[in-house]
Amino acid sequence: MKLVLGTRKSKLALAQARAYCAALVARCRPEVELAIEEVHVVTSGDRFQDRSLQDIGGKGLFIKEVEEALLDRSTDFAVHSIKDVPAELAPGLVLAAVPEREDARDVVVTRDGRPLAELKQGARLGTSSLRRRAYLSLARPDLEVLALRGNVDTRLRKLEEGQIDAIVLAAAGLRRLGLGDRATEHLPPELCLPAVGQGALGIECRADDERVRALLARTDHGPTRLCVTAERAVMAAVGGSCHLPVAAYGLRVGQELWLRAMLAEADGTRMRTAERRAPWPEGDLAAAEALGRALGEELARA
Repeated sequence: MKLVLGTRKSKLALAQARAYCAALVARCRPEVELAIEEVHVVTSGDRFQDRSLQDIGGKGLFIKEVEEALLDRSTDFAVHSIKDVPAELAPGLVLAAVPEREDARDVVVTRDGRPLAELKQGARLGTSSLRRRAYLSLARPDLEVLALRGNVDTRLRKLEEGQIDAIVLAAAGLRRLGLGDRATEHLPPELCLPAVGQGALGIECRADDERVRALLARTDHGPTRLCVTAERAVMAAVGGSCHLPVAAYGLRVGQELWLRAMLAEADGTRMRTAERRAPWPEGDLAAAEALGRALGEELARA
């Protein structure tokens, strides 16, 4: 049986898509022998690297053309970093699986190996994320935080060339590229709460393609799906986009779902944080969504 994968062609997109496909093939054997063909898609987010996401329409631009390929049936499924997926999917599409999450934390990579707290005063730190800017400006208000876009290789090169002194990346992305040892320091959620869905993948397909949905569902990880569902409900409740710093992180602790969230103004001011704990909603996505929505509404009112 052949499936067609639609994916961006950055090193990270290909690495995580191919790793997922290998896991999918293994999960389907021996009942189904899968052959997967790749179709590389260039998205608007890839084309416009010289402008901030806030200026060109938001992080959904990293999946728009990939979703179009699904809808015109030139591809069967797509593998996304779920933090790039807007709260609302395109009509006719679903997240058929959310595989087990990688490390959700952010990492700092510095040129001289110093951790964040020991960077010299006025050091230049690069990030394109309003969320990271808000948190790190709070932790180190003396640093010069510069806008930085581009793929992981581009950001690491700018660091090595001395254009900046430190960069902040997702731990999961570095690990998927085999570059986990480049991290100088992992930032605890207490210092920098992760982005909604950070470290998790979202596997998207057409809602009416029951055959493909059933195959992809074999890779779904229930606990990750519940946590990500709660986080994405926070984002939906606050009208989340890349125009406001938003963070949400769900974690299973014993028999509870612990959900923390943050919302701030675009310039990082008026940061509000809140958290809720609820009985672990085993398999109950509606309960996870309700928890996230309630927490998001609390932040939006604050």
